[in-house]
Amino acid sequence: VQLQASGGGLVQAGGSRGLSCAASGNIFSINVMGWYRQAPGKQRELVAIITRVGTTTYAVSVKGRFTISRDNAKNTVSLQMNSLKSEDTGVYYCNAVLIASSGGTYRTYWGQGTQVTVSS
Repeated sequence: VQLQASGGGLVQAGGSRGLSCAASGNIFSINVMGWYRQAPGKQRELVAIITRVGTTTYAVSVKGRFTISRDNAKNTVSLQMNSLKSEDTGVYYCNAVLIASSGGTYRTYWGQGTQVTVSS
């Protein structure tokens, strides 16, 4: 199983950016998908997660600015980031809790991370 994230880059404060992540491989079922980020010198933190039925949870710092969505048929999760601030800078990691094969158990998988830099 692999998670491939894309969409990072440099963006000006107040601007927008979209991230995408695709899960591939021997996947039986995906429960929760989400995005986490890690700023320099800080611990990795939750940004947003979404369940298979579409229930979302956001960090307080991004609520109202970021929108998470997923396509269950394509095993993808996206994050639309608006009104970006310098404090949104960091490496963004996609995450999925999934069962890799029938009869297996849920495990957590991580993507490789994509850098988002917001310039002020």
